[in-house]
Amino acid sequence: MNRIFYVLLFLLLITGTAKATHERAGEIIFSQVSELTFDVKIITFTYAPSPADRENLEIKWGDGTSSILPRTSKVDFPDDIRRNEYEGQHTYAGQGYFKLSVEDPNRNYGIVNIPNSVNIPFYIETLLVINPFLGPNNSPILLNPPLDYGCIDRLYIHNPAAFDPDGDSLSYRLTVCRGAYGLPIPGYTYPQASNQFTIDEYTGDLIWDKPQLQGEYNVAFIIEEWRNGQRIGYVTRDLQIKIVACENEPPEISAPNDTCITAGANLSLSIGASDPNGDLVILTGQGSPFLQEQSPAIMLPNPAYGNGEVTATFNWATKCSHIQKNSHQLYLKAKDSLVSDLPLTTYKTVNIKVVGPPPNLLEAFPLGNSITINWELYECQNAIGFKIYRYDMFSGWVPGYCETGVPEYTGYEEIVQINNSNIVEYKDENNGYGLNHGVLYCYMVTAIFPDGAESYASQEVCALLKKDLPVITHASVENTGTTNGQVYIAWSKPTELDTIQIPGPYKYVINRREGSDYVSIGTYDGLNDTIFYDSNQNTVEQQNRYRIDLYSGEGDDSFLVGSTAIAPTIFLNTFGTDQAVELSWNNDVPWHNDQFTIYRQNETTFVFDSIGYSIQPNFTDTGLVNGKQYCYKVRTIGRYASSGIIDPIVNYSQEKCAVPVDNVPPCPPSLTIETNCEVFKNELEWNLPDSCYEEKLIYYIYWSALESSDYTLYDSTLNSFYTFATTPPSVVGCFAITALDSLRNQSVYSNAVCVDINECGQIWFPNLITPNGDSRNDFFLADSVNSVHALSLRIFNRWGNIVYETDDPFFRWDGRDHQNNRDCSPGVYFYEGIVSEYSLRGPIERQVRGTVTLLR
Repeated sequence: MNRIFYVLLFLLLITGTAKATHERAGEIIFSQVSELTFDVKIITFTYAPSPADRENLEIKWGDGTSSILPRTSKVDFPDDIRRNEYEGQHTYAGQGYFKLSVEDPNRNYGIVNIPNSVNIPFYIETLLVINPFLGPNNSPILLNPPLDYGCIDRLYIHNPAAFDPDGDSLSYRLTVCRGAYGLPIPGYTYPQASNQFTIDEYTGDLIWDKPQLQGEYNVAFIIEEWRNGQRIGYVTRDLQIKIVACENEPPEISAPNDTCITAGANLSLSIGASDPNGDLVILTGQGSPFLQEQSPAIMLPNPAYGNGEVTATFNWATKCSHIQKNSHQLYLKAKDSLVSDLPLTTYKTVNIKVVGPPPNLLEAFPLGNSITINWELYECQNAIGFKIYRYDMFSGWVPGYCETGVPEYTGYEEIVQINNSNIVEYKDENNGYGLNHGVLYCYMVTAIFPDGAESYASQEVCALLKKDLPVITHASVENTGTTNGQVYIAWSKPTELDTIQIPGPYKYVINRREGSDYVSIGTYDGLNDTIFYDSNQNTVEQQNRYRIDLYSGEGDDSFLVGSTAIAPTIFLNTFGTDQAVELSWNNDVPWHNDQFTIYRQNETTFVFDSIGYSIQPNFTDTGLVNGKQYCYKVRTIGRYASSGIIDPIVNYSQEKCAVPVDNVPPCPPSLTIETNCEVFKNELEWNLPDSCYEEKLIYYIYWSALESSDYTLYDSTLNSFYTFATTPPSVVGCFAITALDSLRNQSVYSNAVCVDINECGQIWFPNLITPNGDSRNDFFLADSVNSVHALSLRIFNRWGNIVYETDDPFFRWDGRDHQNNRDCSPGVYFYEGIVSEYSLRGPIERQVRGTVTLLR
């Protein structure tokens, strides 16, 4: 009796759901009420006359609970379209990731790219993240509806006009429409296009170039929120597009490109739209600028109407409250209106970045070994502080259009962040180590805002310390040796010393670092002796660092006036590689080194000859012979910004040797895969770039069953091709190749290529069986048995009796009743089962059911 009930129920599901069809499109959005409480709206578009009109919808909150939300809004539009809103609040127990989801039977009948859409549930989801370290969060709001129209063989573009109330970054990516239990809909395909069907990950433009068949299509895409480089949630939109044959052409929008404006200035843009057919055109503007609490933008008129063409003016008196890290989006929409043909819509997005004004940096003045900079009180009260940047020379850099902060390429580096917008000065003492004499220090300041936005940079101000201390200029290796090495040390004497405040006599103390301390290695009385030789040192294995102290007074009255900056010797490192030697050296000296000269010892004369130049502290000497020793040293050429100091400053490194060896791995192969869906095998083939030297190589094949898993070594081959097959057969997996040379140097991975179950399609079943021995349709068997993890199948007759059951994916039912081995009577039989199939995300289980007609 239960079996008969099951079959009747199955038939009712097949025949009855066509009358219950209604869901077309929608999404779920939320806003934060308090730390753990959120207000949620379900927005759906339905077929208005459907008897399955929903006064309530169930939502799953992602924490194991669910609620029934009442409909709070119902608006009917032409073409039997109804917009519904369901709203409710939910309080979570704590922080975490929560997937809000709604599943409702059923979608509307006849969706082209969803097989049997009338029997497929409608499913949407949104990810809500509660993280107190990221702050409050509201989901994006999609200002354009999820229903749209397009024409055969015409470019179609849809933009959701997503607005994020928190100013977070948004990105967009396609996904598949989902049905029961949130699983991908079996047989779902992206709409057929003559050229491409894509979404712009930055603008959100969904581009269909170009539709080929009339009908209704459903597509889905995900709008992801990002804050500080971290994904903090997403909204999934299920969009319905109706494609018809039409002669109409869409309007065209004329508007400026993306722009930037300094907060406090007025932005005025001229906007226009025209229709190539001369039809009535309606131009509207929406988006973030219109939704600001203070001084929102206006567009006059909005909407604007005109026959053939229309113009409007966008005005925005920007304020400091509009400053944010991400651009504001002005979404423009132009729609024509006509009676004889389908109206079409065009979208355009204008990104407007509101930037904080530059702080007004006034001056920099030196005092001792520090420099103090000051600026005017910042005009934007929503700033939270400042960033101070420093560079040890004048750059002359001026921010470019829309260039905020101080980029690294300027040479400036951030030295401190001040988290107080009421501060107007900063004393730079180089983190307590003091600034160096003889160096020109330049500064820029930017204001910072709560979301990480940074203002335009201030003007550049510079200052030199007074030369009231010695300035070290040389720490040059004169001789290389383990016991007889020698270093030449020199400095420039102070020329702005206040001899009244600091009377003589004076004394220099020369110090060398040993371990973590500095020890005295020599003294000079007076200010005129400025050269010292540090002899009997190990300059082969160690780098020496020096400091000169200036003392005033005699005996117990002697005191330290101050010290030079620390000056290290240039210490050369060498590394032998294949037919080359790589050289590198330190450049942490207190002066600026502009150029480096590289010397290599002549193997005949033993003289060090110049072989090249570099402006970076590294160099590679190529074209060498493996196994042969080569010796080098480096000369540095630099200078101070201050006048009265020797220029140029020349120093030498120690001598260092190296032997080239073959330790360079081959180039990574370039991998391609052809999938053979008849025998469920992947044919791998790869090649090396033409520029790579090819020797006899061995190739390792790496494989991962899941997209998120690590690769494991599967096999190796001497060939540049490989047939990959598994038992049971599956084409699912990710592949990569490495190459190894005769010395076992191994390349990095090739490009990774992943093959998912959709490459060969999921398992499906025929609807006809004719077991008459003619080798055509003799068996009821699964087709595309690719990557099946497990299968459980039962076949019923019309009375609900089981005539066949199996758990073998390669079953072959010959039309006999397995209970008595007799031929089953001709007629319609019903099957149902559970199939689990491998995918790149792991096994996916789904229910299969249908009918098969038996003929004899």
